[in-house]
Amino acid sequence: MADLDKARREGMRWNLLNTLHKAAPYTSSENFLLDVMRGIYPDVTPLEVRKQLDYLADRELIDLKKEPSGMWFADIGRYGVDIVEYTVECDAGIARPVKFWAS
Repeated sequence: MADLDKARREGMRWNLLNTLHKAAPYTSSENFLLDVMRGIYPDVTPLEVRKQLDYLADRELIDLKKEPSGMWFADIGRYGVDIVEYTVECDAGIARPVKFWAS
């Protein structure tokens, strides 16, 4: 079960980065991100998405703004773009697929 939880966390981090990359240059609300994640993980919770957003922000891959009202907003950062575009190595913790189109 631990392997499935780990795969889910790391996969969600990758999917959040991809979503933010595709949404750029617009800022994404946590509600939007939650809706997208529910398309992939139907049982995802708001807390689960927030935990993964915090993780990505701690790694400086996204810029996370926590409003006094309680809403969270995210933008992909420069290094997050590099991860999604395969221009830098991706450290453990994010389930970035192997670049199969490279020779």
